Amino acid sequence: MATSLLASLFFTFWALLISPAISLTCSSQKFTKNQVYSNCLDLPSLASYLHFTYDPSNTTLSVAFISTPSKPGGWISWAINPNATGMAGSQALVAYKNSTTGVAVVHTFDISSYSSIVPKDLSFEVPDKTAETRSDGSLAIFATIKVPANLAAKGTINQVWQVGPGVGEGGMLERHDFAAANLHSKGTLDLKNGQSSTNSGGDTTVKKKNIHGILNTVSWGILFPLGAMIARYIRSFESADPAWFYLHVFCQISAYAIGVAGWGTGLKLGSESSGITYSGHRYIGIALFVLATVQIFALFLRPKKDHKLRFYWNIYHHSFGYAILVLGIINVFKGFNILKPEHKWKSAYMIVIIAMGGISLLLEAITWIVVLKRKSRKSTKPYDGYNNAQSNQQPLAM
Repeated sequence: MATSLLASLFFTFWALLISPAISLTCSSQKFTKNQVYSNCLDLPSLASYLHFTYDPSNTTLSVAFISTPSKPGGWISWAINPNATGMAGSQALVAYKNSTTGVAVVHTFDISSYSSIVPKDLSFEVPDKTAETRSDGSLAIFATIKVPANLAAKGTINQVWQVGPGVGEGGMLERHDFAAANLHSKGTLDLKNGQSSTNSGGDTTVKKKNIHGILNTVSWGILFPLGAMIARYIRSFESADPAWFYLHVFCQISAYAIGVAGWGTGLKLGSESSGITYSGHRYIGIALFVLATVQIFALFLRPKKDHKLRFYWNIYHHSFGYAILVLGIINVFKGFNILKPEHKWKSAYMIVIIAMGGISLLLEAITWIVVLKRKSRKSTKPYDGYNNAQSNQQPLAM
């Protein structure tokens, strides 16, 4: 029973891990008014998507931009920069939910510089623009844009997209984060071929961060706790011996190997991100690596059950194990706050942790029942003077 519960938990986690990646693509997105666009792109950062149709006969660009604000009540933005590749100088469409009506609205902003972000008509015509709130909490911007003649002649435009935490009084936008995903949310949009190119360096960094996050979530956040659950609960069943031990060792060694790979990618990211330091996340990561390395040696230093040092080995092994379990889960959530992935990823992990906690409580109760019944059977055995005498004398023999 316990093994089947843990197995179902493991496969549930992978289903949750894979399903968001399958569903969150632009090709699977639908619109309430059934709008159809010739092209769609999964933009490389901030979990954002662009649908567009370009009509070269009248240089009209129809777009639908979808993203999720960094916090509830925040904003999303898609912009064209006529003269540069960054945010400064861009002409932006910004959407957010009106705090009074709760209806999504879209406004135009002229971002002449980072210190000057004001509502203003754009330098090109936008004959139609609307916004809507989607069922998953994201926002969508719909707009028809008259592409300036010089950009239409080139066939490409510089696009910039962004998400922010909130909107102040008078529609003033609160400053967005300056994490790597925010800084690399820009690229060149090919209007004729329906393609987008981005800064390859920024794209590579985001991929490394995603790999780092996945490796560490699976190792410190899933496999280590799963191995601890196996050691604590499965071994209580006599029929599971010695299978529980090999399952425990397999989980912990696999977790350590994956965790070391994740730790290595973290060191690499740190060396490539001068001036960007996440001290708490970094120090906990170092502590986890040290504790787990010492813990692995427990496998080779494990005394026999009747050895006088086994009691002290148990204290060392259990204390290090629980420290790794707690620190690992804490650091996974710190990583989520740094990376800021699509909200569904964090929700999926929280579901897994809650499920593991619930299963642990259930197995804890079952384990105590099994142990107490076993002790009860032993205490009700018929008196055997010879065997009892032997058992009474055994401690003296040690």
